[in-house]
Formats: sequence, structure tokens, C-alpha cells
Amino acid sequence: MSAEIFGSPFVQFMLGYVFYYPFIMAYVWMAGGLAHALVFERKRHLPIDPQPMLKASPMVSVIVPCYNEAGCVSEVIEQLMRSNYPSYEVIAVNDGSTDGTGQVLDELALRYPLLRVLHNASNQGKAVGLNTATLLARGEYILGVDGDALVDPDAIAWMMRHMLQSERVGAITGNPRIRTRTSLLGRMQVGEFSSTIGLIKRTQQLFGRLFTVSGVLSMFRRKALLDVGFWSPDVMTEDIDVSWKLQLKGWDVRYEPRALCWILMPETVRGLYRQRQRWATGGIQTLLRHGLELLKPRNARMWPIFIEYLASVVWAYAMFTVLVLALVRPFLPAEWQFVGFLPEWNGMLLGVTCMLQMLVSLWIDRHYDRDIMRYFVWTIWYPLAFWMINMFTTILALPITLLRRRGKRAVWTSPERGDANATAN
Repeated sequence: MSAEIFGSPFVQFMLGYVFYYPFIMAYVWMAGGLAHALVFERKRHLPIDPQPMLKASPMVSVIVPCYNEAGCVSEVIEQLMRSNYPSYEVIAVNDGSTDGTGQVLDELALRYPLLRVLHNASNQGKAVGLNTATLLARGEYILGVDGDALVDPDAIAWMMRHMLQSERVGAITGNPRIRTRTSLLGRMQVGEFSSTIGLIKRTQQLFGRLFTVSGVLSMFRRKALLDVGFWSPDVMTEDIDVSWKLQLKGWDVRYEPRALCWILMPETVRGLYRQRQRWATGGIQTLLRHGLELLKPRNARMWPIFIEYLASVVWAYAMFTVLVLALVRPFLPAEWQFVGFLPEWNGMLLGVTCMLQMLVSLWIDRHYDRDIMRYFVWTIWYPLAFWMINMFTTILALPITLLRRRGKRAVWTSPERGDANATAN
């Protein structure tokens, strides 16, 4: 290492990129989110009942893959049975659970004629559960729901509107909201889901392509799933993979903010880290698997998604590089001390921008999440906690993906979630 390294264009680029990437993208997301909200989500565009707008009510098969969800699944199924949509069935898949989930589902099936239960003898993974249930489903439309998600009674109808508008719509993703809000991590994730999921999806929809249809609540056209070979069983995030496959085949995917569901999220640093590591690894897997296909001219509409995601990966490595240089700098000779790494005015500006992004996102989502604005104060901790976690998980995702045996099935691990009984009103 020499003094030239610290004064080189390389370091200047790293420092600039660490600041300007999140700074610029924050305003892109805010502009896109506001544009979407003002055009599509103003009060006059927010009817309470979607049913009169439906031209038909085709059968929907709701699939709930479960692994060790004994504590949540009863509430999930009971909430699904309150759906206002007139024609649907529910298929719950017990994927080799070890905690009594199968027994709970069998008891629920006796109570609800609309519920069918499938049992896998061993842990096969979420993708296999979805694929199996889809093959046995009666509906032309498939709604995937996580085993801890409480689905709004009107969610199916809101999503069906898009399916009936165009035969080219292959999938619709809903608007997940956080249930666990009694801890600091839970409250921070309320703002995160609005700012980094809600705003981004709104902006991406304006471009006509989405990075992912979130597996927690997504509706698919069976014909589209058949066209892309259903869900891939060997990726960590089957929802990202199937989203890219659909769009690379020319299918449209959309975001419907009025299709609400309420989910549990990790409330410990360990649980949050494991979840984000899986997300990051799945994203890298998808990028490496479909990157060459995506670069073909016919897939040009996916290029903004590809470029932005690649830029986020580069940011993680740039941020890590800057942190390493900042750590070793005090131990270097005096002539190498002329480059500063501590955030000054630019760090303050970036922090203010992040808070502004949070404020805008919460303001938009106030239509769908009661009292969400009161969680704004807790988002001040978001950059410090979540940016660091996302940086490390992204950096580790690449070697994890490269070292992972090709074709290895992605099976369930017991999820760590907050206490469903300790949620804020």
C-alpha cells in the first residue's frame, strides 16, 4: 500500500459513490412514489369496495406453504376465510413441519370446507410446496400467501382487477405491512417497508418492470407460471427468480398497494441478519442466473432494474472498502492522513435525505396503515442499523452463491419472527 492509494482517483470514486448513489436514488424513489400516488392513489381513486369494478369473479386458488407455523397458521387461515371474494379455495401445504403444524391444519380442514391440506413427508422447500399445490389447484389464478400473513378481505378482488384488465398480466404483488411494532427493530421496519419496498415498487411500476413480486402476497396467472416452468426449487428467494422469469418471457407484473396483508418480522438482530442474508443471496443467484438473458435487446425494459440492482451491489463493496480504509488509516504514516473518511456535511445531508424519504413514504402509505406516521421518529436509526446489515449481507452473498453447489434445493429453515400477540394497535 502506498500514499498514492489514498489520494488516488480510486479512493475519491469510492468516497463519492458511497455518498451519491443512495443520495440520488432516494430522490428518484421519492419522485416516482409521489408520481404514482398522485396519479393512481388519490382519494378519488381509492374506492372502498373493489367488487363492483370486477367484470367477473373467476376461481382463485390460495396457496399457503407452511413450515413450523403452528403458532400462526390458525389465524392466517381464519382470516382467509373472511375474504369478500366470491369464488376461491385455500390449499395449505405442510412441508415436513416438526412443530404440530400438520395437526393444526387437519383440524382447520374439518371446520372449513374451502380448505384442503397437503402434507409433505419431509422438508422440500417453499418452491416445491407452491409447485405441488399449483398442479392440484382448481383455479386459473394462484394466490401465494406466507404462513404468517393476515390477508385483507378485499385483497383478492384488488389483485383480480389487474388480471381482468389484460391477458398479458402474469403476476400482481400486494402491499405487506408490519405487525410487530413493540420493539425498536419492528418499528424501524415499518418505515423500511414503506420507503424501500413501497416507494421502489411504485417507481418501478412507472417503468413497467418490478424487481420482485413479493412472495408474502402475490397472485399469478396459471398460464404464465406454466410458460416459465413454475417456481425454481434451487434458489433462496423463489419470488425474485419467478419475477425475472416472467418478465423475461414478456409477461407484465404489477404492484397493487390496496392489496394489503399484515406480516410478522424478526425482532432480533440475529433473526434480521439471517433473513437479509437469504434475501441478498437470492438476489445474487437471480442476477447470475438470468443476467446474460436479460442483456439481450428484447429485454431492454428490464435494464433499469438490472442496472439499479448492480449499482446497489457495487455500493455495498464501495462502502465496505471505505470502512476498511478508514479503519487502517490511523495506523499509517502522517503523509497518508490527508484524505478524510468521517462523514461531515455530506453525511448530514445524506441523513436528512434518508429521513425525508421515510417521511414521504409514510405519508403515501397513511391511506393503508392506520397511525403509521407516528413511527416516523423511530426511522432515525434506520441508516445505521439496516445499511450496515445490508452491506455485509450483500458482500457475503456473492461468495455464498459461488460456493453453493449447483442445483442444491433451497429448503426451509425455521423462521424467527416477532410475537404475534405483542403487536401495536
